Amino acid sequence: MAASDLPSLGERIREERVSRGVSLRTLAAQVGVSASMISQIETGKSQPSVSTLYAITSALGVSIQEVFDAALRDAQTPSRVAGDPTPPTTVLQALGSSRGRRIGPVVHPEDRQALVLDTGVIWERLGELPPHSVDFLLVTYPPAGTSASAGGLMRHPGTEFGYIISGELTLTLGFEGMSLAAGDSISFESTTPHSYRNDGTDPCVGVWFVVE
Repeated sequence: MAASDLPSLGERIREERVSRGVSLRTLAAQVGVSASMISQIETGKSQPSVSTLYAITSALGVSIQEVFDAALRDAQTPSRVAGDPTPPTTVLQALGSSRGRRIGPVVHPEDRQALVLDTGVIWERLGELPPHSVDFLLVTYPPAGTSASAGGLMRHPGTEFGYIISGELTLTLGFEGMSLAAGDSISFESTTPHSYRNDGTDPCVGVWFVVE
């Protein structure tokens, strides 16, 4: 499944927000963005940055695994035709039916699920092995790509491990900036304020594990 084939990220966010009785303004205040921005994300008019997506999922109590699962299941659910008596499948019902589904043991490049985020950052899912809660991702930061378009730092649950395959990436961890190149690896608690940006002219590609 290509990177552009998971269109329901915004729908997934809206469904979870509505199910919890959370207003646009309340979620926006928790995330630290405008209600207009949340609305644009939910309607697919804009994509969240890495930091905004983590903030939204943390506020709603949804894991990154669940975002992928719901988007994939929703994309594979046939549309209802007029007069069809079958009850509609909601995103939450789709999520429930996809939990615990193993991805692998082999995932070919053309079969990867992917999300395209703000500034062109791409997350490609490399596998899942229930019941382990691990985000196993191939991450691409294009030139000028950042984890937060406004340049801020993010915090989220989990422990983060990363390995740079190609290109260069700048990690800001707390008050320290670190230059990463091919062959470098990182590991830290994701609750430490951090951000990523690609100041180079080539895409930076790496493998990330986030263990919750």
